Amino acid sequence: MSRREDERLLRGKGLFVADVHLPGEVHLAVLRSPHAHAQIRRIDLTAARKCEGVLAALSFADLGADVQRLPMLVPHRNLRAQMPFPLADRKVRHVGEPVAVVAAETRYQAEDALEAIEVEYETLPAVTNCEAALEPGAPLLHEGSDSNLCAFFTQSVGDIEKALREAHVVIEQTFEFGRLSGQPMETRGAVARWERTKLGESLTMWDATQSPHIVRRVLSDMFHLPQQAIRVIAADVGGGFGIKNRFYSEEFLVPFIARLLGRPARWVEDRREDLLTTYQAREQIHHLEIAASKDGCILGIRNRFTADVGAYSPFGLVVPFNSATTLPGPYRLPAYHVEMRAAYTTKPAMAPYRAAGRPPAVFDMERAVDLVARRLGLDPAEVRHRNFIQPSEFPYRTGLIERDGGDIVYDSGNYPECLRRALEAIDADGFRREQARARGQGRYLGLGIGCYVESTGRGPFEGATVRVDSSGRVVVATGASPQGQSHETTLAQICADRLGVPFEAVTVVTGDTDAINLGVGTYASRTAVVAGNAVSGAALAVREKALRTAAQLLEASPDDLEIDAGEIRVRGVPDRSMPLARVAQVLTSPPPAFTFPEGLEPGLEATHYFSPTGNAYANGVHVAAVEVDVDTGRVDVLRYAVAHDCGTVINPTVVDGQCVGGVAQGLGNALYEEMLYDENGQPLTTSYMDYLVPTSTEVPDVTLAHVETPSPLNPEGIKGAGEGGTMPVPAAVANAIDDALSPFGVAVDRAPMSPDRLRAKIAAKLTV
Repeated sequence: MSRREDERLLRGKGLFVADVHLPGEVHLAVLRSPHAHAQIRRIDLTAARKCEGVLAALSFADLGADVQRLPMLVPHRNLRAQMPFPLADRKVRHVGEPVAVVAAETRYQAEDALEAIEVEYETLPAVTNCEAALEPGAPLLHEGSDSNLCAFFTQSVGDIEKALREAHVVIEQTFEFGRLSGQPMETRGAVARWERTKLGESLTMWDATQSPHIVRRVLSDMFHLPQQAIRVIAADVGGGFGIKNRFYSEEFLVPFIARLLGRPARWVEDRREDLLTTYQAREQIHHLEIAASKDGCILGIRNRFTADVGAYSPFGLVVPFNSATTLPGPYRLPAYHVEMRAAYTTKPAMAPYRAAGRPPAVFDMERAVDLVARRLGLDPAEVRHRNFIQPSEFPYRTGLIERDGGDIVYDSGNYPECLRRALEAIDADGFRREQARARGQGRYLGLGIGCYVESTGRGPFEGATVRVDSSGRVVVATGASPQGQSHETTLAQICADRLGVPFEAVTVVTGDTDAINLGVGTYASRTAVVAGNAVSGAALAVREKALRTAAQLLEASPDDLEIDAGEIRVRGVPDRSMPLARVAQVLTSPPPAFTFPEGLEPGLEATHYFSPTGNAYANGVHVAAVEVDVDTGRVDVLRYAVAHDCGTVINPTVVDGQCVGGVAQGLGNALYEEMLYDENGQPLTTSYMDYLVPTSTEVPDVTLAHVETPSPLNPEGIKGAGEGGTMPVPAAVANAIDDALSPFGVAVDRAPMSPDRLRAKIAAKLTV
């Protein structure tokens, strides 16, 4: 089935925040810190307030005595949380932090007025390396703290000291993972309007967010209003990837100024602002000790790592905790010890960008497997086979604890089959012959494998309302808000199947807090699992209600009825039937003599909230074939194969799209994308001239295979598919580079591996 969304979006008929224009609206522009770390000694807004068209110019002092810090919504006992105010109060802690805001009649006037604001800064030393940030004597970012430590925790499984002591081989290796920017097609933005009703004031806000219900809750707290007085609409959102999940300063400033001026207000971020200020991701340094037997079985890993969380902690420990607990992947790991430190630095805050801290962990594990194979002279695929958890071992307890306190238990999977299918898809045997021929021509080709297991379908809940109107049209409303993941298609398919109506009869409404009262949002590969099962449950409840009502109208038993293509029939009696629309009419506007079946309420609708009892675990194997130019360090990805297991596949085309999109972003992680900062904390990659994203010329065709092992944890057997496509790409590409350069003994130890870094590694080996 083709995606329903494409007709609207490809013809430019979508509705994004920048498309929302309200009569009398004012335009906001934000003054941002030019310094990574500085005290604010003075802010003078006098000249800015006199500029043409300016209606308001505000700093922190103008926000009122009851202004709150932005909320930290993911608490943890090990976390030393730090959150900013909507505008900086006395100190800035990264380049781009909001310092003042201007509202004017036009965007041009607002931007021009920023130049008239006078700010006196006293610069302080920047802290740009997460390990150095934790050294004694490092400059402190937050007053009242004795260090820049954000969090520390450890977990252990088995006896790591014994594993290291008894191993045939112990390998020590440090891996670094660079800082990324999310870069969705649509930047952040918000439009807000206040109205006065007989119940008091109400707020409507259009927001480019992944979590409109969470935004409503935060606005309720910050403006001291009941949630029912606030409506948040996330219409079409052009990508999110995690960085649009939760709440930013501008999401408070836009409605604050709209209320102050009594006029609608709008703000849309430009691309440079996005690179400067939007939450970033990934940056970690891992020190590994890997213990293995002589036959390639990995006996244990000790992982000491530091995560750079930036200046604040809006997502708590989500990212580093995922990194710590993801590392074992699809392997039996008898001993594992992890020590995690998270450090505050003078950079934008960290977010759970697509795959949320897991790619560094997969990089660690998959590079470890290849290092063991190389040291022992074994085939990397065979080493994986020897260490895989087998299908007969599920459910499999890893011995690790989730950040929410539950045990990490893999629900289902067939890891050997995924590896077999991926190697078959890329024709590994044929590639080895091609590789040998290329070596004779002075060309260096390599094959790399990346395996992963991803926690998906995170709770606590998601809801859906399914409603049939008197025309027979079906409306599905859910709190899961899409940013390109095809909710309008896949959730309509589930509803149509479970209710027994044509796909074309179902309309899905998302991203509107007025459509369904409670919702959580779209992140953590959770929509198909949690919202999908909510839709399924609601549709089945509507089906049961329709059958019970039709049974009364047709004078038949509900057990003798069926619904097909929107028609309710008595089995075996073709002339005894009625359309679903007729049942909806009766339940909505019943005739005088109609008596409702016992226990049924008016209206043909139902709301169902699905709360998973545990996370599902998707998995897969990626295989990359690359060619490395040893003179320039350039890496070309020649072929790419994915074998993917997300349980029950609702729509293969949608899952394929998620996998290919994930591969594209993963290639950015592996080879191109990095936010770089100098020693003063100044960002060096603030345009697409310097921040490189993969384009269609860098992304190869991807061969896909689906393996389905349904999850036993939800009625539909679904496991998430949104993020797994990204997780193993840097590892697979790094292993392929290593394989290509095995004659030189080059070992890739970081991502991204840019041409200059790789060329330097090759040159170092040639000069030895």
